[in-house]
Amino acid sequence: MVKITRQDDRRGENRTRKTSAAGFIAAGFCHRFMVKWFQHPVAISPEKKSGKNLIAHRAVTLRIMAPNRNYTRYTWFVFVFVFIVILAGGVVRTTQSGMGCPDWPTCFGRWIPPTDASQLPPDYEKYLRQQDIDHTFNAYHTWIEYINRLLGALLGVFILIHLVWTYRLFFKTRRSLFFLSLFLLLATGFQGWLGKKVVDANLAVVKITTHMLVALLIAAIPVLILQKLKGTKTAVPRSLKSITVLALLLTIIQIVLGTEVREQVDEISRELMYGSREQWVGRLDKWFLIHRSFSWLVAVAGLYLFIRTRSFPLLRSNGLLVLLMVITGVGAGLLMNFFSVPAFAQPTHLMAASILCISLFALRLKMK
Repeated sequence: MVKITRQDDRRGENRTRKTSAAGFIAAGFCHRFMVKWFQHPVAISPEKKSGKNLIAHRAVTLRIMAPNRNYTRYTWFVFVFVFIVILAGGVVRTTQSGMGCPDWPTCFGRWIPPTDASQLPPDYEKYLRQQDIDHTFNAYHTWIEYINRLLGALLGVFILIHLVWTYRLFFKTRRSLFFLSLFLLLATGFQGWLGKKVVDANLAVVKITTHMLVALLIAAIPVLILQKLKGTKTAVPRSLKSITVLALLLTIIQIVLGTEVREQVDEISRELMYGSREQWVGRLDKWFLIHRSFSWLVAVAGLYLFIRTRSFPLLRSNGLLVLLMVITGVGAGLLMNFFSVPAFAQPTHLMAASILCISLFALRLKMK
């Protein structure tokens, strides 16, 4: 048994009570656990410093903090799933499956697409004719595009759950988080509508570019929510903040240029019946040269940020990620330039550019 002496505020006298050694040790362990994992030691009033009461108080605190911790994990899950959808879109483009389902939201007029030409509806050619595409059914392309659509729809469901959860946790206390989650849902809905317009326009380049930029916006919102939840920022020189913003703008411009080049690649590959890859790069016009030259500006900015952020412990991981994505993106671009546009390099190039953009955004959010 352990004796604990405390002052009774009501009577102005010291009182001694006994508690078990196990309770006393457990109370100390709970306190150390809270400080280590949550960095949020909770002030305990004198009345709650006994072993059993301290444990009870810590248990209540853990129950209060657990929903926020689970919410943070779910927000991370949504963020990662956004990039899974972006990757799926890159695979669709790489495999030339963008018009695998020529109508929207159905596929050949059906909610579950056919797996064989014999399962096509009698009037299936009207769907192909209205898009001015090849009249040959390709189940491989159809199901790649269909899975891409399913992932997009699933993302919408996950974000709707996120909105409801945010409302229950923060609507009365941190309303800005609720409005960010609401905007995330609206942006996802707009992205779905824009996807229909992309299909209706037979993959028009302007709509594809907008589609890509909205996807980046959707990926950026969970990052902003996570930063607001964490709340920690690092004081840095104004020049470092300016270079980070400049690098972010350069990356966005580079992505827009990349969508223009990608549209040209699609047209050239279609003309060559999706073969003769060694001729694709040679047929590209000035936009490819601008895109290729512009990448060195992004690379220099990324290298500079990596070097500068090494002086700030909380920014090092972001700076390293920026450098890795620059290397990956430039490397994939060089592979496409010198090795006849290998299929795996296209989605790699897209993902590296997307992650780089969001990494720069997250890096800037951590600065003050």
